[in-house]
Amino acid sequence: MNENLNNVKISGIRRFFNKVKKVDGAISLTLGEPDFKTPKEIKYGMIKAIEEDKTVYTDNFGLLELRKEISTYLNRRGINYSMEEICITVGGSEALYSSISSLINKNDKVLIPNPSYPAYENIVNILGGEVISYNLNNDFSINFNELNELLKKEDIKYMVLSYPCNPTGAVLKKNEYNKLIDLIRRYNLIVVTDEIYEAFCYDNYYSVAMCNEIKENIIYIGGFSKMFSITGIRIGFIAAAEKYLKEIAKVHQYNVSCTNSIGQYGVLEGLKYGLYNVEKMKEEFINRKTYVENRLTAMGLKCFSPSGAFYIFPSIKQFNISSEEFCENLLKEEKVACVPGSAFGSGGEGYVRISYCYSIEELEIALNSLEKYINTLY
Repeated sequence: MNENLNNVKISGIRRFFNKVKKVDGAISLTLGEPDFKTPKEIKYGMIKAIEEDKTVYTDNFGLLELRKEISTYLNRRGINYSMEEICITVGGSEALYSSISSLINKNDKVLIPNPSYPAYENIVNILGGEVISYNLNNDFSINFNELNELLKKEDIKYMVLSYPCNPTGAVLKKNEYNKLIDLIRRYNLIVVTDEIYEAFCYDNYYSVAMCNEIKENIIYIGGFSKMFSITGIRIGFIAAAEKYLKEIAKVHQYNVSCTNSIGQYGVLEGLKYGLYNVEKMKEEFINRKTYVENRLTAMGLKCFSPSGAFYIFPSIKQFNISSEEFCENLLKEEKVACVPGSAFGSGGEGYVRISYCYSIEELEIALNSLEKYINTLY
């Protein structure tokens, strides 16, 4: 077997999700999967594509019309990529894998935030790179002092960013944006910025991809699984300068040939005519966030208020038990599943991730049970 796999672990997110299946009547707050119905515009686009027999290979880079629409969407967000600089992928996951595998050689060092989505670290490990974790401040903002020290003493070429962040819900603030631009320039870093939750940013939106001066250093990852509530359709994209995209395309082509045609036509309709659905989802997520945050605070849990995505990451440090034990006992005693913070790296220990991709009614039932469990710990 590939020896690099010795350093790769099965996702803690999925591991706890799978445990729920074995507990009769359990409620899961584990997955980042919006509970909204697929927008009618997406359905119409896919059905129409099937009826018109548009079920054949598309261009390796994806439908030209879709790439053009994505370019227009990004331009409205202050991010300037032409349709020739965009490749449609099999979800954000393939976008991440194809991008990182086109960049790094064996033993190359990659800066990855801690805590963060576990795929970043594990993709680097699979490819034989070396993960250099950079820790975050207590409010999950970037610790620039530590980051600068790492860059001074280590030969690092690459960096991963994640905004809005899974699992913390943090977004990039204006002052951090300016500091990051300066850092990327100074050390000539190549940055993979994962912005799969971009549509659900509750504060002002900032992305390092907005700075045209460092465009040659940025690979932007986006997608529609969360944005349009179509996690199973698997449509993502990469936006990058031609020098990167032509190399990424080699990995993409030999891995998947192209993304499924039907899903591409569906997303095309969604971008053209269905963006109002995203605003409705965003409003509801804000309502749920407020409800969950207030409930957790009332239970005595310290929470950083998320400004994006649909996760909240409360601290459980006061109970002096591991996040794994906390989640195991919660599932066993109260039939509620959350994800232990340790699933997102050492910086996640002492926290649990709660997804609020569920109705207020479901959240109320789950949080009542969580409160009951927490009361046994005081």
